[in-house]
Amino acid sequence: MKEEGALQAKAIVVTSGKGGVGKTTTTANVGAALAREGEKVAVIDVDVGLRNLDVVMGLEGRVVFDLIDVLEGRCKMRQALIRDKRVENLYLLPASQTRDKEALDPKIFRAVVKHLIEDEGFDRVLIDSPAGIERGFQTAAAPAEGALVVVNPEVSSVRDADRIVGLLEAGEVAENRLIVNRIRPKMVKRGDMLSVDDIVEILGLGLIGIVPEDEGILVSTNIGEPVALRKERSPAGEEFRNIARRIRGEEVPFPSLDEASGLWQTVRRIFGGR
Repeated sequence: MKEEGALQAKAIVVTSGKGGVGKTTTTANVGAALAREGEKVAVIDVDVGLRNLDVVMGLEGRVVFDLIDVLEGRCKMRQALIRDKRVENLYLLPASQTRDKEALDPKIFRAVVKHLIEDEGFDRVLIDSPAGIERGFQTAAAPAEGALVVVNPEVSSVRDADRIVGLLEAGEVAENRLIVNRIRPKMVKRGDMLSVDDIVEILGLGLIGIVPEDEGILVSTNIGEPVALRKERSPAGEEFRNIARRIRGEEVPFPSLDEASGLWQTVRRIFGGR
């Protein structure tokens, strides 16, 4: 299994290619876990027109200004940033619900992220990328030095992620890591779900997280509290905290999975026999 160490990148885009794989949940939980470890963290929602990161974090009632207001100069950065009251060094810059992705200017967004890191003193900026490979993704990835590529253990998700990895490399985003989300060990063992080793081999990325399917995620999303911050025991919450520790350079064992896969020949055919 291909593993790599800490991420030196301060600006990190969370992406996948395919929608619905858990990018926003990952952004909220990894951001919260990094903040809990003592880093000053900003999470930015670039999914203009939809805006879900504020809901997942339970901060929707405090949104006054948004990312587009900052980009177009209607407010100062500090007016738009929302500080999470549970972790004092965690901040959210929400997306706009009333504009579309064409309002995003990659050059200006790059300057916004640079300002957060160099002038506002943020240790990390996590950027929640919209689905797809169009302008929204291009803007989200513009300032990124690294990426967390989130995939579900299914062929369509991995195939879309393969395209994203190519675009990241073409855009010279250097530090890219893989998070396999919603893994079900029993399905993997039966050969009904791709194994982590299969996915790592296809995408060629260093693995930084294996997040199990966990109903606690649904509960935490509904109540607006990242599972990584909840006191109740949660396998996913524990792994999100471990991902944050791995990002910071700690050697943390991955969850134990007794893996096998009966899908590998099918996957090889779909990916051109690789």
